[in-house]
Amino acid sequence: MASTTHIRTKKLSSAAAAALRPPSEVDDLLTLLHGSDPVRVELTRLDNELREKDRELGESLAEIKSLRNSERLREKAVEELTDELNKVDEKLKATEALLESKNLEIKKINDEKKGALAAQFAAEATLRRVHAAQKDDEMPPIEAIIAPLEAELKLARTEVAKLQDDNRALDRLTKSKEAALLEAERTVQIALAKASLVDDLQNKNQELMKQIEICQEENKILDKMHRQKVAEVEKLTQTVRELEEAVLAGGAAANAVRDYQRKMLEMNEERKVLEREVARAKVTANRVATVVANEWKDANDKVMPVKQWLEERRFFQACKGEMQQLRDKLAVAERAAKAEAQMKDKYQLRFKVLEERIKASNGNSKIILDGRNIVSGHSRRQSFGGGESPMLSSSNGHLSRKNLSPKLGSLRSNSASLLVKHTKHSSRSFDGGSRSLERERRTTDTNEVDNMPTNISDQTITNETIATQERSANGIQIEKTKAEHEDYVSGMLYDMLQKEVVSLRKACHEKDQSLKDKDDAIEVSYLLS
Repeated sequence: MASTTHIRTKKLSSAAAAALRPPSEVDDLLTLLHGSDPVRVELTRLDNELREKDRELGESLAEIKSLRNSERLREKAVEELTDELNKVDEKLKATEALLESKNLEIKKINDEKKGALAAQFAAEATLRRVHAAQKDDEMPPIEAIIAPLEAELKLARTEVAKLQDDNRALDRLTKSKEAALLEAERTVQIALAKASLVDDLQNKNQELMKQIEICQEENKILDKMHRQKVAEVEKLTQTVRELEEAVLAGGAAANAVRDYQRKMLEMNEERKVLEREVARAKVTANRVATVVANEWKDANDKVMPVKQWLEERRFFQACKGEMQQLRDKLAVAERAAKAEAQMKDKYQLRFKVLEERIKASNGNSKIILDGRNIVSGHSRRQSFGGGESPMLSSSNGHLSRKNLSPKLGSLRSNSASLLVKHTKHSSRSFDGGSRSLERERRTTDTNEVDNMPTNISDQTITNETIATQERSANGIQIEKTKAEHEDYVSGMLYDMLQKEVVSLRKACHEKDQSLKDKDDAIEVSYLLS
């Protein structure tokens, strides 16, 4: 049974190791992205540790089996010795009973001998008396008196000879019984020595059983550690996949971030223009106030006429209305900036959600996602580029924004080519590649910021209102096209994500089943031991 459980544990461990191994495509992609595969190294190390633990468990089970066999042999020897001891005790009891009976017979014979000797002495005394009486009186013949006495003496002598023979036989029996008793004592001493050996062996067996329990507990702890390592390896694979997906989705995210940065720069420029207009309005109001004050002073403290006061009041109200319009425009610009920031946060959350959904995708889905992300990135760039085309030119003849659109397009194409090169050469170093991509992003962002026009001429309020209206319309169109593209990409990814989720659930179920089978096998082996 121990050998079968050992074979089952080996099979289960091999099945668990096979289930934990990633597919070949993922291995190839991991080896492409990394020079050395730490996940595979960790898995091989864990497999080697599991094989060593299985081998140790097999050796311990073999030792347990041999110890059980030796314990059974010892128990059989102890049972045989106890049977022999019982037989010897029965023989001793029987010999003791015989000795007691023979001692009683010897006592009886000695008593009879004493009685016969007493009768002999009495007969001799009677003979002496008879001889003495014959001397005195005439008595019957002595032969008539002696004949029965001699017959009795002969009978007594024969009985005495028989009793002596019996006594000799009893002496022989006692000697043989004493020898048997000595042999029984020797066998008892040997049995006691064997019993002490059996006790020692039982103590050693108990110690070995304790050591086996300790080894089994260590094996359980190692199994738990192995499961933890497997979970850590799975987490590492998930993080690797997330990082790969982040690298693949980084192009589209970088383009979106650049577009948002460009929009923020445009909004900041509009805000600066509005602040300049407000400052100009304030300056004109101050000038008007100073002129009015000077006129008031030059009029030699005369009362201002009502008509002039009404005209100035209308003028100030018009200036106030224009200032209020400028403030409203500034508030609208600030709201638009806040909305852009909220949209940026929203898109970042959406990108995070997409990254979490695409965590469990394999190599094929990664390649498809890479292609679609690049296509969506190009479409977004084109949409944003199309939204940037209808820009206003400055009134003083400086660089127009329309002239900047080919420069921005060339910068975007350069950033796209750099991103493609980065994805091709990402197998050199994962961290180094990400840092180089960040540097390229920074350089492209700085180039875009440097290429933006720094000297913006003063424009009228009407031109600024028209420009803001056109920009808001273009921003709405860009957001619509962007939302449409992102909805289209997420809808296409939905089916593929569902398939990946189903496959990952099946794989997780198989892994859980294999782990449960392994736990059951370990519990069965522990119960059998």
